[in-house]
Amino acid sequence: MTSSNERRYTRLSGLEPLVITPELNFINIGERTNVTGSAIFKRLILEDRYEEAVEVAQQQVENGAQIIDVNMDEGLLDAEQAMTRFLNLIAAEPEISRVPVMIDSSKFEVIEAGLRCLQGKGVVNSISLKEGEAAFLEQARRIRRYGAAVVVMAFDETGQADRAERMVECLSRAHALLTREAGFPPEDIIFDPNIFPVATGMAEHDNYSVEFIEATRELKRRFPDCHVSGGVSNMSFSFRGNNPVREAMHSVFLYHATRAGMDMGIVNAGQLAVYDDIDPELRELVEDVVLNRRPDATERLLEAADRYKGDGRKQERDEAWRDRPVAERLKYALVKGIDKYVIEDTEEARQAHASSLEVIEGPLMDGMNHVGDLFGDGKMFLPQVVKSARVMKKAVAHLVPYLEREKKTGEKKGKVLMATVKGDVHDIGKNIVGVVLACNGFDVHDLGVMVPTDRILDEAVKEDVDLIGLSGLITPSLDEMVNVARAMQKRGMDLPLLIGGATTSRAHTALKIEPVYDGPVCWVKDASRSVDVVRKLASATHRPAYAEQLARDYADFRDRHANRNTRRTLIDLASARERAFRGDWDAQAPAAPRQTGLTVHEDWPLEDLVPYIDWTPFFQTWELAGRFPAILDDEVVGEAASQLYEDAQAMLDRIVRERWLTAKAICALLPAASEGDDVLVYTDETRDQVRERLVFLRQQADKASANYCLADFVAPATAGVADHIGLFAVTTGHGLDEARSKLPANDDYAQILLQALADRLAEALAEALHARVRRELWGYAPEEDLDPEALIREQYRGIRPAPGYPACPDHSEKAKLFELMGVKERIGIDLTESFAMHPAASVSGYYFSHPDSKYFVVGKVSREQLEDYARRKGISVEQAEAWLRPNLED
Repeated sequence: MTSSNERRYTRLSGLEPLVITPELNFINIGERTNVTGSAIFKRLILEDRYEEAVEVAQQQVENGAQIIDVNMDEGLLDAEQAMTRFLNLIAAEPEISRVPVMIDSSKFEVIEAGLRCLQGKGVVNSISLKEGEAAFLEQARRIRRYGAAVVVMAFDETGQADRAERMVECLSRAHALLTREAGFPPEDIIFDPNIFPVATGMAEHDNYSVEFIEATRELKRRFPDCHVSGGVSNMSFSFRGNNPVREAMHSVFLYHATRAGMDMGIVNAGQLAVYDDIDPELRELVEDVVLNRRPDATERLLEAADRYKGDGRKQERDEAWRDRPVAERLKYALVKGIDKYVIEDTEEARQAHASSLEVIEGPLMDGMNHVGDLFGDGKMFLPQVVKSARVMKKAVAHLVPYLEREKKTGEKKGKVLMATVKGDVHDIGKNIVGVVLACNGFDVHDLGVMVPTDRILDEAVKEDVDLIGLSGLITPSLDEMVNVARAMQKRGMDLPLLIGGATTSRAHTALKIEPVYDGPVCWVKDASRSVDVVRKLASATHRPAYAEQLARDYADFRDRHANRNTRRTLIDLASARERAFRGDWDAQAPAAPRQTGLTVHEDWPLEDLVPYIDWTPFFQTWELAGRFPAILDDEVVGEAASQLYEDAQAMLDRIVRERWLTAKAICALLPAASEGDDVLVYTDETRDQVRERLVFLRQQADKASANYCLADFVAPATAGVADHIGLFAVTTGHGLDEARSKLPANDDYAQILLQALADRLAEALAEALHARVRRELWGYAPEEDLDPEALIREQYRGIRPAPGYPACPDHSEKAKLFELMGVKERIGIDLTESFAMHPAASVSGYYFSHPDSKYFVVGKVSREQLEDYARRKGISVEQAEAWLRPNLED
């Protein structure tokens, strides 16, 4: 018998008992197996990758979670089925099943489905009085029949409690109903008084943590046998993207809340700073926020937060510039990209001017104009300009409330709508142009990627923009841009149309786009040219003359193109095939793969990819010319390149250390033989049945060397030898959206840096996988031992050309690779209608092992070959022309 004065302990269990005694201090409830709180877990469940989702639960237990919280409340899920399946899977894992489970759902039918799966005593999260006492008691009695403990939210018929008095009132009423009418023992009741975000910038939120702590103290005084819990990560939501500050906030909050009586919490046990280990300055700033000790606590923490990102490096050590007048300080901060003091300097400038608008149009725009001048003169470079934009945004954000009160708005230089066209997913270049334009006072409205024509034009009208900018990377985007121009003409629009992106050119703009639209059309080569172009076209004064100049230039280009030397430079297709490369298959028998079929890597370690990164294209993304590592010492761009490289290394370290991205790869080595300009892929090694025909183009240039086709590098069936072809697809794009959320939303520099690094890691994964194929899977170079520089220079046997690139320019052939390997199902890369890969940080292609295989450019082809290619592919000539228009002989 238990006496009325004896302390009652909560007893939960998985396969092992968990008795919650005071000596345990605090019970960590793992939060990552929750589709509403973890993007990674949500993606795994939605993609039916339950085995990997189980690993998330395993990690939570290994990191110290004593209970795991499981939630499947997602609109695209059958939550009951998902809850049942996942709980049954973890029940078979000894390390996971030993701990109790908290079944978390807003749907009671899901809770019951979960309760039926538990093999121990779990916890239900949660019930409340929001639907009245009758519904509350009905759910409580059913939970009691399953023998589970229950979390009760501070929520009743009048709403969610956000003040201590209301929290205590609501939960005291729930306690009386549970103990007196539902038969719950007090120790099986867990109160959740509601943890809300603090430091949001709204004064009414400043006391939320204090309210929770005060409510906890009173609840534990009244009900000592009950527990108090809550979702700890909620309180730091306003600092998402800054993990060091969030971890400090969680630690400080728990330090004070546990002393008030909080003894359980949903928290990522692997990311919880030790209170005494927190930097003293940061700890004081956080405590000011958590305990609401001073009215400027939020502003002070925001100001300091950036210093604690990553490795906590100070942004600027030499602070002599702080002694200058405020206008000069603002200019210096903008040029150097230092945002540490920009709020206080902007406020000082505001108080010294008649209005907030004067600050923007005065010292801030003076500073940004100086940045623009330096950029235009080649004295600043894109990475630095993007950092300047970050500082400017922070300053303007501080002034926005004052501008609204003053009812004043600045005069914009122009509004630009930007979009990556339908079927295309690439947007780094567009994003950089957008930042550069915003830095120069233009209002940029970015629609993102894969944007249909009608939406582009409808938004242009709705937003009353002054210009439209189109971006695209893949060849089909060229035709889509023509479609947009035609649609603008049909609607009678006269807005200037800007064209940019890797596949675009002055020639295509002059020959295909400008003739179908009467309004001004301008090809913009890169971000550094965008400001001058937009400035002229957005100005009512300068537009007519500049538009007329553009029209004359494009007309002159068309005339020169029409009157150029028309001497035929292509040989006929039969002659090109006569001059094909011919392998000596008797002297050089094809290497037999050691392992045929599919090989899948679902989580390639990111740290293994870092040595394979080719940094030169990374700097090209930022329009910094030069080869790595010499670019770091370049007299012109060396300083900018070195700072960019330092920032990239810091972010790369976080990407790898915190596993922001998941690297996935698949490859297949399949029996194959060439047949003319095609490669036949067989079903199996009997070679009796053709599974797929890969169709390639042949060079037709009149030249001294062979006229190459990729099929030349695979032995023909008539050679009497067995050969193979390799296929591959890799991505480091999974997790990218969640990684973006870890960064400040208005920090364009960090966002672009992240995307550029994801792309570099994808290329590194392609390099690493190819190395493994050469050494192990195909195994024709088992002794290969090349350093990174040798790999970048491609000093190895074999090639890996990609559809859409010079040796095989037809993007649509990707569909065959994806079908042969089941790429979408196995590693989650999808193809758009224009055969762009999504996620964008992805690479796919072929492997050829012949020792004389080489990269080449198909170049121009005759209409004869185009028609032959269409016949071999089984498509219309019009379809083939759409894919190969840039390669078609004029």
